[in-house]
Amino acid sequence: MKNLIQKLILFAIAFCFSTGLFAQIPKNLVKLQQDFVNLKFGMFIHYNIPTYMEDDWADPDASPELFNPTNIAYEQWADAAIDAKMTYGALTTKHHSGFCIWKTTTTDYSVSNSPYNKDVVKEFTDTFRKKGLKVMLYYSILDTHHEIRPGMITQEKIQMIKNQLTELMTNYGKIDAMIIDGWDAPWSRISYEDVPFEEIYRLIKSIQPNCLVMDLNAAKYPSEALFYTDIKSYEQNAGQHIKKNDNILPALSCYPLQQNWFWKPSFPTQDVKSPERLVAENLIPLNNANCNFILNVAPNREGKIDENALNALRKIGNLWKDQGQDSRLSSNYPHPIISENIAKYKPTSSSWSNDMNIMDFANDDDFGTAWLSNKAIKTPWWSVDLLEEKAVNMITLVQDDQNRIKFRVEYLANNKWQNLLSDTQEDKVKVYRFPNVYAEKIKITFEEYNNPPALYELGVYNERKID
Repeated sequence: MKNLIQKLILFAIAFCFSTGLFAQIPKNLVKLQQDFVNLKFGMFIHYNIPTYMEDDWADPDASPELFNPTNIAYEQWADAAIDAKMTYGALTTKHHSGFCIWKTTTTDYSVSNSPYNKDVVKEFTDTFRKKGLKVMLYYSILDTHHEIRPGMITQEKIQMIKNQLTELMTNYGKIDAMIIDGWDAPWSRISYEDVPFEEIYRLIKSIQPNCLVMDLNAAKYPSEALFYTDIKSYEQNAGQHIKKNDNILPALSCYPLQQNWFWKPSFPTQDVKSPERLVAENLIPLNNANCNFILNVAPNREGKIDENALNALRKIGNLWKDQGQDSRLSSNYPHPIISENIAKYKPTSSSWSNDMNIMDFANDDDFGTAWLSNKAIKTPWWSVDLLEEKAVNMITLVQDDQNRIKFRVEYLANNKWQNLLSDTQEDKVKVYRFPNVYAEKIKITFEEYNNPPALYELGVYNERKID
């Protein structure tokens, strides 16, 4: 009877995996992702205090007096986007040096203390909507002016981030997406625990449930799952390129029309990227790979787009023949992972490893390193100690996708190992959601495989339900 009950429980869990009953996400997220992919082409607008300096990463102590446009041509920006057949615009509300181009109450480091003294975000959102374009905003978590950087994060600074995002989500009408940068990237080193991702994600969704949240973190996380983002986002200038032949995730790829993200004095006379190549090598193939293409255009210090950039955008609009056929996302990709990985950096144990590829590499938050079993071990295993009893309802496995493995996962509760799930995995990334169990340890045992198992990361989560 006991064995029958266990089999029924495992069957119920397997059924819920296949039907998505444990996918704790907003019910309309898949539709929002599909709608975003179908937008196809948009304008990234890098315009902020770095526009008035030589470097894209501005001096964090630069005076607000520098931000002094004489005639920001918002309608010109929108008309240029329409000429290129773009469907939306996304504006850099705050870049890495912390200057806010909206009327914020959170800091004096903003347009309110500049000679311009007008709300750029409001003018942008109002103008683009009036022209029939959708509106998205960019926001940097890394903020060198306010010292939101590694080793300097405090509760007060986290609250400032929340207050700023609340302003942006509350005061400017419908925002279709928030593009976040400078967070859990190899170069920013601000983790999702330092500034808690789930809290920020839920805050945005609580104000605007239909606003997509995307973090530009493709440099770190595997391309097979949505780790900490609603849309998989790639920055081509940073060497991040989508797999155009087999991508199944809703995606975004960004690229600047000019050589830099922010305007430079050389731009008016410098060649922009070839419109022909942008259409043939980016827009068309990316759209065919479930990927929205966002092309950055940098307004000058007056607040206008230079003529050579305008000409390129018109040419793109003439060259690109949008057939109007929308791509259809597969239903096979896992829903976003937004919760803290409670297995990260916790103590680990395993059977004999291969040389230096010891057990600690499987939960070191680095998807380029792996625990590798020694080939002499016939039934290898790996486990992580959560240090105390924790509620667990999701596990992610990242393994060698050249290997076909059969495995089982167990959890330790009340000094007894209990079966959690079993599967045969060929994919690089698998996400398993299930009803809450309370575990002190998690253990994976490899029962069959083509090559000695390599476990790149095993994540363990207690995912909260999103209404």
